[in-house]
Amino acid sequence: MEKQWWHSAVVYQVYPRSFCDSSGDGNGDLRGIISKLAYLEKLGINLIWLSPVYLSPMKDNGYDIADYQAIDPRFGSLNDLRELIATARQHHIGIIMDLVLNHSSDQHHWFQQAKQSLDNPYRDYYIWRDQPNSLRSIFGGPAWNYDATTDQYYFHLFADSQPDLNWENTQVEKEIQQMISWWVAQGVAGFRLDVIDLIGKQIDQGITENGPRLHPLLQQLHQACFANHNLVTVGETWGATPEIAKRYSDPAREELSMVFQFEHAALDWHPQHGKWQTQKFDLVALKRVLSKWQTAFQGDGWNALFWNNHDLPRIVSRWGNDRQYRQRSAKLFATLLHGMQGTPYIYQGEEIGMTNVRFEHLDDYQDIEIKNSYQEKVLEQQSLSHQQFMQGVYASARDNARTPMQWDNLPHAGFSKVQPWLAVNPNYPEVNVSKALQNPHSVFYHYQRLIALRKSADYGEILIYGSFELLLPEHPQVFAYLRRYQQQALLVVTNLSEQAVAVSLDYQIKALILNNLQQDEAQISHLQGLSLAPYQALLYALDTTN
Repeated sequence: MEKQWWHSAVVYQVYPRSFCDSSGDGNGDLRGIISKLAYLEKLGINLIWLSPVYLSPMKDNGYDIADYQAIDPRFGSLNDLRELIATARQHHIGIIMDLVLNHSSDQHHWFQQAKQSLDNPYRDYYIWRDQPNSLRSIFGGPAWNYDATTDQYYFHLFADSQPDLNWENTQVEKEIQQMISWWVAQGVAGFRLDVIDLIGKQIDQGITENGPRLHPLLQQLHQACFANHNLVTVGETWGATPEIAKRYSDPAREELSMVFQFEHAALDWHPQHGKWQTQKFDLVALKRVLSKWQTAFQGDGWNALFWNNHDLPRIVSRWGNDRQYRQRSAKLFATLLHGMQGTPYIYQGEEIGMTNVRFEHLDDYQDIEIKNSYQEKVLEQQSLSHQQFMQGVYASARDNARTPMQWDNLPHAGFSKVQPWLAVNPNYPEVNVSKALQNPHSVFYHYQRLIALRKSADYGEILIYGSFELLLPEHPQVFAYLRRYQQQALLVVTNLSEQAVAVSLDYQIKALILNNLQQDEAQISHLQGLSLAPYQALLYALDTTN
């Protein structure tokens, strides 16, 4: 595989509304992000993935865009964004813009025009039918909404305030290409493409994901906007299999740099109730899925590595222990992920071990997905009780990731001087950036060391390009794997349980590179009879001379 600059990069996702409020209105903003660039440079990241800051009515927290080339005033101005791009570059950080190309807000002027009449020039920018079919919205309920003005139904895979764009219309494609090229001219380093696997949908055939026109559309988008600009592009593809992901990310196909796949992210979801009723964590299944993706590409594709994002609960609460072993298990998941092949993504607060939140009342949550799903599952279908649904919210709801960033132990966690748009997690006096920076053994410094290893002369090449081999695939507590590159070999071995465990691995040790326990481990030369403490994670360089 030809080496690319973004192979060695580490990406940090900023959810702007929850990152840092500089204006004192309770919402995070662009100038707040600018004020924290030195912190992000200290962490060592190369890229900021900026969740949407475009003009939006915020029905879906910015993923309902009313104007792709205007900044929402709550975040600042276009000049603020240009300053962020320029100042971040001074800190050796590029900006990835988040683009929602499957749908717009119903407040977008295209849709406002489209509703006027059947023969409006913008009518076919969206998908209309005289009679709806049986397709359902991802947010619950029918995927069709009746518009009385023109006596037709429009299609929306998400909220009814998020009408789907009609990519069958070449004018829509052209407008989007022009908009993306404008952003490229602003100096961004790349794009994250929200639910991009939905743009090739065939509504009348009931096909929403991976439609037949998807890959030709992406190739045209690459040719029109991305080629010759040395940008990084990552697609959000919930329906991707390894074979499908190869089609997206094989450099020879000229589509995307990489995709987010979510097979591991849904492992503990209930077959009927999805995220709202989680099942017991199955480590063996997680190992099987991640190993499959690690070995799938063989040089003709690229992985995006992540545990967390704005749509997923905090990993330390989900599959770790966010009480007794919070810091230790947060470091463990960091070691597991950053030891793999692919581009790692860190979601804001992950680097200090932020946890899920448990608000007492449903009204304390803001997410439209929570509200719509409660209406459907509790009030209409009565398939879950209120208490069952709340347990699902505590485990899996998106607002777990969206509580404000915890900077210090001042009121509102130093995020804002006023009550934030979403309440702060009450554990902020204990879990915050200020405290993490003062502790040399904190989760923050563990992430910093992992990032530095990927850029080091000693271990960078093997971490980025080494092969992957899963060890002990059926072990119920231990996740261990080998990385090999040329004459080098690394071993990651972790214990994802609250019980100590002994393992015997027949490898000669060259050096212990990283240990997530504070105490220094006595240097050993062989791994037979290795004893792992609860949630311990070790990274070794192996002796390959024999």
